[in-house]
Amino acid sequence: MSRRVRRKVEKKGKVVSLGCQKIEEEYIGPEGNGAVDWTCLPDDTVIQLFSCLNYRDRASFSSTCRTWRVLGASQCLWSSLDIRAHKFDAAIAASLASRCLNLQKLRFRGAESADAIIHLKARNLREISGDYCRKITDATLSVIVARHEALESLQLGPDFCERITSDAIKSIAFCCLKLKKLRLSGIRDVSAESINALAKHCPDLIDIGFLDCLNVNEAALGNVVSVCFLSVAGSSNIDWSVVSSSWHKLPKLIGLDVSRTSIGPTVVSRLLSSSQSLKVLCALNCPVLEEDTSFSTSKNKGKLLLALFTDILKELSSLFADTTVKGKNLFLDWRNSKNNDRNLDEIMTWIEWILSHTLLRTAESNPQGLDDFWLKQGAALLLSLMQSTQEDVQERAATGLATFVVIDDENASIDCERAEAVMRDGGIRLLLNLAKSWREGLQSEAAKAIANLSVNANVAKAVAEEGGINILAGLARSMNRLVAEEAAGGLWNLSVGEEHKGSIAEAGGVKALVDLIFKWSSGGDGVLERAAGALANLAADDKCSMEVAVAGGVHALVMLARNCKFEGVQEQAARALANLAAHGDSNNNNAAVGQEAGALEALVQLTRSPHEGVRQEAAGALWNLSFDDRNRESIAAAGGVEALVALAQSCANASPGLQERAAGALWGLSVSEANSVAIGQEGGVAPLIALARSDAEDVHETAAGALWNLAFNPGNALRIVEEGGVPALVHLCTSSVSKMARFMAALALAYMFDGRMDEIAPMGPLSESTSKSVSLDGAKRMALKHIEAFVLTFSDPQSFAAAAASSAPAALAQVTERARIQEAGHLRCSGAEIGRFITMLRNPSSILKACAAFALLQFTIPGGRHAVHHASLMQSAGAARVLRAAAAAATAPLGAKIFAKIVLRNLEHHHGEPSL
Repeated sequence: MSRRVRRKVEKKGKVVSLGCQKIEEEYIGPEGNGAVDWTCLPDDTVIQLFSCLNYRDRASFSSTCRTWRVLGASQCLWSSLDIRAHKFDAAIAASLASRCLNLQKLRFRGAESADAIIHLKARNLREISGDYCRKITDATLSVIVARHEALESLQLGPDFCERITSDAIKSIAFCCLKLKKLRLSGIRDVSAESINALAKHCPDLIDIGFLDCLNVNEAALGNVVSVCFLSVAGSSNIDWSVVSSSWHKLPKLIGLDVSRTSIGPTVVSRLLSSSQSLKVLCALNCPVLEEDTSFSTSKNKGKLLLALFTDILKELSSLFADTTVKGKNLFLDWRNSKNNDRNLDEIMTWIEWILSHTLLRTAESNPQGLDDFWLKQGAALLLSLMQSTQEDVQERAATGLATFVVIDDENASIDCERAEAVMRDGGIRLLLNLAKSWREGLQSEAAKAIANLSVNANVAKAVAEEGGINILAGLARSMNRLVAEEAAGGLWNLSVGEEHKGSIAEAGGVKALVDLIFKWSSGGDGVLERAAGALANLAADDKCSMEVAVAGGVHALVMLARNCKFEGVQEQAARALANLAAHGDSNNNNAAVGQEAGALEALVQLTRSPHEGVRQEAAGALWNLSFDDRNRESIAAAGGVEALVALAQSCANASPGLQERAAGALWGLSVSEANSVAIGQEGGVAPLIALARSDAEDVHETAAGALWNLAFNPGNALRIVEEGGVPALVHLCTSSVSKMARFMAALALAYMFDGRMDEIAPMGPLSESTSKSVSLDGAKRMALKHIEAFVLTFSDPQSFAAAAASSAPAALAQVTERARIQEAGHLRCSGAEIGRFITMLRNPSSILKACAAFALLQFTIPGGRHAVHHASLMQSAGAARVLRAAAAAATAPLGAKIFAKIVLRNLEHHHGEPSL
């Protein structure tokens, strides 16, 4: 529809104000245009649709027309409210207050939302659950409970409530007399006075959880005679002798959770044997208990111990009279059971909650020695819990799956066996189904798990085959930042696989990722890093890189490089721009990035970042961009020469990746004669020589390439000699593993000593101001010796002899194959460089003649990327005549003659130039 369809509607009954934008009371829609009138949907259908929306979308849709305004205020839609995913402050709370008169259940996140809760005026609230509660204070919590005396359930966690004290717990006891469930995490001290207040004033309190607390008064807990389910998981400084002597007397205690504590076997045995009511004791990840290999619970029949060394699902199956309820489907069978056993339902519901909490906490701490548990039980338990009817259990189980597979978060390393265990047990389908839920909390956590698991290539393949790419691309369009962030993370990991890039593009993933950058351009570092990272991977593919550009990706990524201060975003944005610019021979993205306002200046500035990853990717982007003539000069104009020389000077102890890119960017800039001179004058020679001595093969190549370009200028050639560059180049020429590095080192040496440097530096000792003892003539002898040795390594006397005796194609082809340096076909030389090699063919030095002919052979071998271009330059320079003379010269070395013949044949192949 081009417009919203509106019609005048009369509705009986009171119209409830929604506190949203002011809307017209009457309006007349278009008539007879055949458009669908959404306001004609049945009321129950509209209410059902509204129930699947978050509160903001529900309120927005309610403003569409009077009919929806009335339906949108239906109390059944506002009995539960989840405000975790959106900004919620006092003003928003006040605007929703009229709808929330009968609000029963509220989930919130953070201190600002906690402060705003009272403005909802929902005095009938029964359940409050909050997370990210570190900044919530006693004052805030006390006001909340004072305004909501009907509270039956209060849960704050699983992160620590660092600013809540026993004073707030006493306020809870005094205000919430109907309280049945209280779970608090990370309280520093839970005093006897506060616990006794709960015991006195909250007679219906059956579920208590003081989790990850520093101090809990054990004796006082023994006074809460109403408690049925008690958890002190993760709490420290517990006096187990007090526990042993008092807790078994609790008359109604059914379930006790002491997971992740220092409880020992003696106390466990006492509790199981002495408590008349206790049925389940959960002691997962309790090191003292687990160290006692002789511990046995066989004497305590009818009572379950859930520990790492027990078969948890088998233990739980004993709760059921139906013997068919067992194994991995136990929780599912229980949920589907038609037996109405209220007591069993309460126990299983509590077990789901405490298991999901403990498994997540254990996964977060990642203790050693649990591989066997995770593979045999942990993964299956988390998958079972993901199917719970409790939304918070589902979320924690999905988060647990996302967490337990991670070995090294910094380097995105995961445990492949754990990941594939999830896949084998049907976890991918379960996670994708959760990701399709309308509940945004589940979408976010499921997408996070899919993202982490997809680091494994086999899991990534399974995700793609199950339709996960389309699901993630859809979630990346979410208005919920957390959902979009995790979905972008999933696309980032999936885009590592070449086979998935096209599918992501087909699913609309490229556009979704670009839109994310514009949507969350400020205040969303996590989503921006993931979106930029995914686009960086996709941009490495030629076809996808064009889609990124078409979708506005160049502008989006440059905007991040210019404006974002978060190093993760800067690094991925620079990497994405580098990959976009890497397809210069097949699309126009290289030029497009350079022409984007502020792009080159931003990348130059990022080379000064204090973070090595950012410097590395920025240098890599400038290296790729420097292959375009206009970009090369613009980079220099933006201060690129100075910045990159400074980078090269500072990266002697940096990673090989940064060294390679710093030298590579200087190599790219130095193609220009003016830039080459500027690099020399700026002090770029010395750091490049230092990088040439690197142990890394890739650094050898870029440093040698840069020095080769610099050596074209006689002034730079002299600087290379003065800075000790000849021994460094000789070392590369003779010992580098990279043929390409050896080749370019030889060419640099040839440039330096072809006679042009003689015009600015007479033969003999160097200037008196230097302490170097080497002389130019000594350096020249060393260089020529090793140039000759290099060329001879590609020469086979037998094939040379055959080629000399016959110019047959087969004989020349045999020499060519022996002499070919495959990577040299990617080099692109200028007319001046080709001309210099042609001139070198006339040099009186037989070594330089052979080197020149060898180089021209590499540049013209059929099939090379720039062979036709080089052949055209040679034809324009009249190279054929010089080559014929070199091939026929009686005094020329045999190698030079044969190589010259092969170059002539190559020219004939490219341009039909007669070879003789």
